[in-house]
Amino acid sequence: MFTGTADGRIIKIENGEIETIARFGSGPCKTRDDEPTCGRPLGIRVGPNGTLFVADAYKGLFEVNPWTREVKLLLSSDIPIEGRKMSFVNDLTITRDGKKIYFTDSSSKWQRRDFLLLIMEATDDGRLLEYDTETKEVKVLLDHLRFPNGVQLSPEEDFVLVAETTMARIRRVYVSGLTKGGVDLFVENLPGFPDNIRPSSSGGYWVGMSTIRANPGFSMLDFLSERPYIKRMIFKLFSQETVMKFVPRYSLALELSSSGAFKRSLHDPDGQVATYISEAHEHDGHLYLGSFRSPFICRLSLQSL
Repeated sequence: MFTGTADGRIIKIENGEIETIARFGSGPCKTRDDEPTCGRPLGIRVGPNGTLFVADAYKGLFEVNPWTREVKLLLSSDIPIEGRKMSFVNDLTITRDGKKIYFTDSSSKWQRRDFLLLIMEATDDGRLLEYDTETKEVKVLLDHLRFPNGVQLSPEEDFVLVAETTMARIRRVYVSGLTKGGVDLFVENLPGFPDNIRPSSSGGYWVGMSTIRANPGFSMLDFLSERPYIKRMIFKLFSQETVMKFVPRYSLALELSSSGAFKRSLHDPDGQVATYISEAHEHDGHLYLGSFRSPFICRLSLQSL
């Protein structure tokens, strides 16, 4: 298993052993303010040749050889795309032949360390982009997204799903076939704010929910969405760390069908085991749960459910 860490590393976990195989930035890496120099690997995918394709929030797109530790920069965040710099490279998904990478830039204004400000402001400057690994060309597939986050190609590779976190919905962007260039809603009004999207063994998709929208009950983000003056007041008075203490620890992962219908949901109401789920990754009968806050990965046996 490979994962990114808060201190900017790509690590390999095998037989209980942890090994660092890559780092894109340099230390020290102790606080959120160190992230721009340390780097923050987010989305990771395995390519057709076994190399890792990685989206780093601050540095851009990379290819990593897990055997030789060779690191290759594919696309720097410093390069403007259609006149705008990428400030928050987030997740990626790659075609089976390795020729196309679809990835999200969550904002042209806010960086990952300021993700709460991005959510509160509900900025619509996020984009879904396509990178051609052969020609090195980059193009924008969809603009004016509010915190685009996780992405996932369909099994037929005819469309890409993109989680629009602030809007609690998932968009579908057609990238091949007769409907190429078309966009529609895959699912909306989700019970939480979606993060990464990954395939499930049933042919559908797992969606990690970064936090929930209480229903019935009070959802702070929903309440504040129509009250920008209160948002401004909150961040003048409190730090992001203080605001996070008011975010529910309720953990939720959803399994959706291939058409976007709800199949099942997994809950940890008090966040006793897992909190702030960023990804649910299925492998060999287990579901691995990552978090953007917790310093560990959870493994859940799906056969025991």
